[in-house]
Amino acid sequence: MAGCVKMLRTIAELEAQAGAKPAAIDLKVIDHLDGHACRWLRASPLAFAAFSDAQRIDVTIAGAGPGFATALDEKQLLLPRAVLDEPEQARQGRGVGLLFLVPGIGETLRINGSVANVDGETLVVAVQECYLHCAKALLRSDFWQPAQPAINGVGDFLRSSRFMALATADTALNTDLSPKGDPAGLLAQPCEGGIRFADRPGNRRTDSLRNMLQRPHASALLIVPGHTQVAHVQGMVSISADPRLRQPFTVRDKTPKLVTSIASPSIALRPSSALARAKPWTAVAPPADIDPAAIFAAHVKLHKARGLGAMVARGLVSIPSLMRKSLDVDYKRNLY
Repeated sequence: MAGCVKMLRTIAELEAQAGAKPAAIDLKVIDHLDGHACRWLRASPLAFAAFSDAQRIDVTIAGAGPGFATALDEKQLLLPRAVLDEPEQARQGRGVGLLFLVPGIGETLRINGSVANVDGETLVVAVQECYLHCAKALLRSDFWQPAQPAINGVGDFLRSSRFMALATADTALNTDLSPKGDPAGLLAQPCEGGIRFADRPGNRRTDSLRNMLQRPHASALLIVPGHTQVAHVQGMVSISADPRLRQPFTVRDKTPKLVTSIASPSIALRPSSALARAKPWTAVAPPADIDPAAIFAAHVKLHKARGLGAMVARGLVSIPSLMRKSLDVDYKRNLY
């Protein structure tokens, strides 16, 4: 069957299936760490981290007590190397994609840039992008509800996994760490010697898909919420809109527009000291001073774009309560 499957090769083919990237979607992206981002960092005990260079794309986990990552200033983020499961991945000059989680909150904070400096104990990330990601991946995975399924080996782990952190990069080392979520059994499915996963509705930037067309390689970490083991998957990737491949991922009568296959991947099951330190599934109330709707609104207002479209977008998000209502409707109607 694999020889008969048409794979996407170009951006034009991607957009024909998934739609063009909306111009307004980048209005929520700022180029620095503002006060909202700093409050998020102070509350976050857990992050997924992707690092890339011309030869490799790697992914690992960072975790400790809340506030382990701190802003040196608006353009620099400081991380202790000891919080990383694989600190050797953080080398000067590599591209960086970071995804910070706050317990109980579905949205995630994404910070992208490059490793500006590494010494014996710390690394400094030069910040190029900062934005909030929608909650759909964590909602689909029910990430904050831990489970303890019986797991005996890699196969059981993959079948039980509900969350994926997918690391990709382009040739300029713009590095993306994309959250993926689905119920157990639907996230990662076996296929012809590899695994396959669906592209579900998200923030519509399609960064990971565009990266994979340019560099057909990815690294991913699969998570079973409640477990401190992770499955690390790495290999060559391909993207398809073939209905035969998409159909097994149908949920609520909605079939994804695209699926990605990782061919002949290396798969390793390993403990994560970062997850054990972060204790993300300890029951705590979300911080009262973090309001994702207000962050979305603030970041749109901070964006430097000018013109009528930007003015209209700023007006639409100017009232956080309306922004929250809009998000809730989107999460309900467009989860799949």
